[in-house]
Amino acid sequence: MTEPADKTIEKELLALERQYWQSLKDNQPDTMARLSADPCVVAGAQGIGLLDHATLRKMAASGAWKLEAFELSKPIVRTIAPDVAIVAYQVQETLTVEGKTLTFEAADLSTWVRRDGRWTCAAHTESLKGDPFGRDRKASSA
Repeated sequence: MTEPADKTIEKELLALERQYWQSLKDNQPDTMARLSADPCVVAGAQGIGLLDHATLRKMAASGAWKLEAFELSKPIVRTIAPDVAIVAYQVQETLTVEGKTLTFEAADLSTWVRRDGRWTCAAHTESLKGDPFGRDRKASSA
């Protein structure tokens, strides 16, 4: 059973989420690595995986895409155990991908774990907003 996080933990974790997003925008892989477990479990439109610090740094250096802007809204912070909490929120992202600008909305969730007094993100997932049955996407041919 989860409990609402106390206001101190809530403020701290929301600040860390924003710091992570800002480090993505500013291409600061050392900050991204410092805030992430090694490895961090990730899940999203591309599938699931483990993102270690070396891979995270390579991803940041690849230049395949650039986060231009982000806005987090409607946060929910819940404590799972004294040193484990989840942060869920909606995010609007503006990116440049292959020279084209695109904006979309997603629902994100991060699991944060505190060790030796420091929080790191142990797992992160992002789901693009849309029809839950995928009807708003191109149908596959069967």
